[in-house]
Amino acid sequence: MRRRLTPVLLGLGLVLTLLAASPALASTYRYWSFWDGTGGQWKYATQGPSSARPADGSVQGFHFVVSKDAAAQAPAPRTGPDFAAVCAATPAVDGKKRIAVVIDFGTPADAPTGDTPPQDAPRTACAQLGPDATAAEALAEVAKPLRYNSAALLCSVSGYPKQGCGEPVADAPADAATGKSSGGPSAGLLAGIAAVAALAAAALWQSRRRRTR
Repeated sequence: MRRRLTPVLLGLGLVLTLLAASPALASTYRYWSFWDGTGGQWKYATQGPSSARPADGSVQGFHFVVSKDAAAQAPAPRTGPDFAAVCAATPAVDGKKRIAVVIDFGTPADAPTGDTPPQDAPRTACAQLGPDATAAEALAEVAKPLRYNSAALLCSVSGYPKQGCGEPVADAPADAATGKSSGGPSAGLLAGIAAVAALAAAALWQSRRRRTR
């Protein structure tokens, strides 16, 4: 009896293992992401704007997004980091630094209910500040009013959005490339679970058939 039930138990064990390995539905958030423009490319910032002190000639990006994993999935600003283009009309001044700021308000699909991005295309501006100024100070120089929460999380730039601050989104937009939600187990994983379950069911039927002979 024990030997005949082994395939069944093995199959059920594999099903449970696959289910346990299935990624949980990750929370999706709507928030202002912060970026460093280095070497002509955007990189997700490793510091918050209140602690980052960019050097003269830096480019800092702020993009309102709907995303699950900040560093891996958040889309970068839709305008490239080009310091020369942004600060060309701002002459250098001794004792101050120039920081190019790119502000991408995102798309209407990313906007909270009842709110609309102030403009479609990203906004650029050149902030000229003291040598110790932070990225947050550079943003405040060109995009007031700003709003932060009690944990110093950037909630609003130029008054957008009007309310809220990094809340989870119940119904995230579908993936632009596939049209499907990016949450939950993959189709391949679900197909694998179904196949293992079918094998387990077949083994159980075979075991019962042998017992009835």
